[in-house]
Amino acid sequence: MSQDNLIKLQCQSCKRIGYWSRKNKKKMERKIELSKFCKWCRKHTTHKEGKK
Repeated sequence: MSQDNLIKLQCQSCKRIGYWSRKNKKKMERKIELSKFCKWCRKHTTHKEGKK
């Protein structure tokens, strides 16, 4: 994976980074927001794209 396409997905309740993903920044301008399982909260929470 190239470094410029990598993004962090950060849990919105505990603010920890649990996932890494890719995104095409030319096609997608807004921040990604997904529902993922957080292993620290031990439940499904909203994960939003974090800062680099």
